[in-house]
Amino acid sequence: MCVCPGPRRIAIPVRSSRLPLLSDAMPAPAHLFPLIRNCEISRIGSTACYCHHKHLCCLSSHFAHSHFRYAPQKKFAALYRPKEHFNNFIHARDYASTPQRFYLTPPQVNSILKANEYSFKVPEFDGKNVSSILGFDSNQLPANAPIEDRRSAATCLQTRGMLLGVFDGHAGCACAQAVSERLFYYIAVSLLPHETLLEIENAVESGRALLPILQWHKHPNDYFSKEASKLYFNSLRTYWQELIDLNSGETTDVREALINAFKRLDNDISLEAQVGDPNSFLNYLVLRVAFSGSTACVAHVDGVDLHIANTGDSRAMLGVQEEDGSWSAVTLSYDHNAQNEHEVERVKMEHPKSEEKSLVKQDRLLGLLMPFRAFGDVKFKWSIELQKRVVESGPDQLNDNEYTKFIPPNYYTPPYLTAEPEVIHHRLRPQDKFLVLATDGLWETMHRQDVARIVGEYLTGVHHQQPIAVGGYKVTLGQMHGLLTERRARISSVFEDQNAATHLIRHAVGNNEFGTVDHERLSKMLSLPEELARMYRDDITIIVVQFNSHVIGAYQNEEL
Repeated sequence: MCVCPGPRRIAIPVRSSRLPLLSDAMPAPAHLFPLIRNCEISRIGSTACYCHHKHLCCLSSHFAHSHFRYAPQKKFAALYRPKEHFNNFIHARDYASTPQRFYLTPPQVNSILKANEYSFKVPEFDGKNVSSILGFDSNQLPANAPIEDRRSAATCLQTRGMLLGVFDGHAGCACAQAVSERLFYYIAVSLLPHETLLEIENAVESGRALLPILQWHKHPNDYFSKEASKLYFNSLRTYWQELIDLNSGETTDVREALINAFKRLDNDISLEAQVGDPNSFLNYLVLRVAFSGSTACVAHVDGVDLHIANTGDSRAMLGVQEEDGSWSAVTLSYDHNAQNEHEVERVKMEHPKSEEKSLVKQDRLLGLLMPFRAFGDVKFKWSIELQKRVVESGPDQLNDNEYTKFIPPNYYTPPYLTAEPEVIHHRLRPQDKFLVLATDGLWETMHRQDVARIVGEYLTGVHHQQPIAVGGYKVTLGQMHGLLTERRARISSVFEDQNAATHLIRHAVGNNEFGTVDHERLSKMLSLPEELARMYRDDITIIVVQFNSHVIGAYQNEEL
């Protein structure tokens, strides 16, 4: 049994929209934690709403509904207490007065934070050119069980450049998993010259060994699906065969290659689900991928040319060091959601005037979906007839699921959703020190300017002390002394992390109202059981790319 983890992307059929475990009036006392930890949560109250479907990544008879973001509907209701209520929870008198506390020690906290960290240092000379990238750090902190975020990093072997990306899944992890495995191959193939594509096709045709296209940089936990590798390869081969046939002899434009790769992969995900597969496992797999969804934020770095391709609401941010040593943030992507006026207008322009009022309701697409662009999510792309045909002819696990049978309201002129990315090009400068790619789990908790400062100070080891801001809080002299002590400790704590992404996650989860890492808060957040963690934060996935300022400066001098 698992608790429905909250309205991440789409709404979920439920019995009740209230969770009495964490009501606003009565924060959960700590003595409930032993019950929760022992999976006896159902004893606490019968009116709480639970999801009895296993996770989508598991070979279960149901699709998972975790990570859905739905507005409350008559049949579909929101399932979580707002994250801002966590302060009420951790500071509750009942909690503080109980002798049963589940604090984690600093070593235990570090063990959790560092479990998924990965670092890669780029060789000074990569065989073709001096790289503008020194290396990158990445990390993930789950909130869902299992985590629905994915990450990827790879060096392009047949072209110049490196690819890095974060992928935020919803309705399960299946789509994010597939996109994290496949998208970089589609991008790399899109960038290959005609002659190299012919070499690869001839090698496949004659049964010879293929030229390697990508060198992956993976953490041991970064899973790749062996069962679907042949299916994925056949779809990719069909794509490069079409590129060979369509070759115009012109030099490939990176922006066009990124857009084509995103759109083609999403089209293949849809087509594979429609065609199905004789193998029952693969048939179910492609359907799980298509009916779940994923955002994507990808960076392609080649010399001083940085391209960001973004679909959805993950973000890319550039850290810039000013002349006085301070740090500033440059936004390199835009969220595709209701807060983006241009995105709302785009959606309205693509559908009849008669649908204008129903297209975006309660800041959601058709009143249901938070991101306005995503891979998969065929519930918002296929016609009603196609959806019914695929569900009825699919495996019993699919046919028996309520979500797959559900048709969004006011569904007249699909598709309502696209995977086409918005591409931004930036020419790197010596003052551009690092790039942060992160899923919205980070940006929900931290402002980009704070991210730039924390990462910049971590990378340089130089701390620009800001006046302590206490806002409207009443702070005693003793508390002020404590804040100053924390500040001094924070300087040395930088060296506790050997990974910039880990250091950023530590701040994202553990920062208190004064902007400093509070170990007690961090301990409580990390000790929340799986059933509750998703109510207060999202999965967090971060990649921090550090640039080589000397190489970037040399590029600029050559151009002069």
